[in-house]
Amino acid sequence: MRVSRLFIDIPLQTGATVSLEAERLNYVARVLRLKPGAELTVFNGQGGEYAAQLASVSKRRAELIVGAFNNRDRESPLDLSLVQGISRGERMDYTIQKATELGISRIVPVFTQRSMVSLEGARLAKRLQHWQGIVRSACEQCGRNHVPVVEAALSLPEYLEQENVGNKLLLDPLAETGLTTLPPPGGRTHLLIGPEGGLGDQERVLAHANGYMGIRLGPRVLRTETAAVACIAALQTLWGDLH
Repeated sequence: MRVSRLFIDIPLQTGATVSLEAERLNYVARVLRLKPGAELTVFNGQGGEYAAQLASVSKRRAELIVGAFNNRDRESPLDLSLVQGISRGERMDYTIQKATELGISRIVPVFTQRSMVSLEGARLAKRLQHWQGIVRSACEQCGRNHVPVVEAALSLPEYLEQENVGNKLLLDPLAETGLTTLPPPGGRTHLLIGPEGGLGDQERVLAHANGYMGIRLGPRVLRTETAAVACIAALQTLWGDLH
């Protein structure tokens, strides 16, 4: 029988009794429909996981007892940072979810010339919280015990001004270089992908000026959410842990 995994954003220790907050309570009681005595795996995103048992559950309260620690590591050896042009609604959600499942280390949402989403202030803060929730849920599903960071959204020029050391790749259907011609990276790899419609000409020039190398996956132009998943999978196959 499959044991459900649960992310809990608090320090965990063997033998501790943990009360679940409202959202986690709802997930355990109404989504998973677990009963007292049910076995769980819990983690807090800092590495490793704990066996746990649901001690009690009601409409207003649930408690679990934290058991033995397991230093299980499912992280890829490829340190990959996705710099993703913000796309609309479900497309961005899909990209973040699948990137997490595929082992991304960090996600940086960037506003670009062709971004069709207008977010600022409270709406932007709410969307960032939503994306972080998608990452945590994806980690619950795929077995990861380290939760990738979703950085605060910023404009592409602002991001490019930062000193980001490492290999810098720009997915560009106009590029002539393919992934298989590149040497293995020696550190973090930054992968920049545009939103619907891709990056503008000036944005590509700016990216190249800041050290990004244009790469292409093949002869077909992919949707932004397809491009991210395909490129991350290819990189993990070449240099990571997909085989």
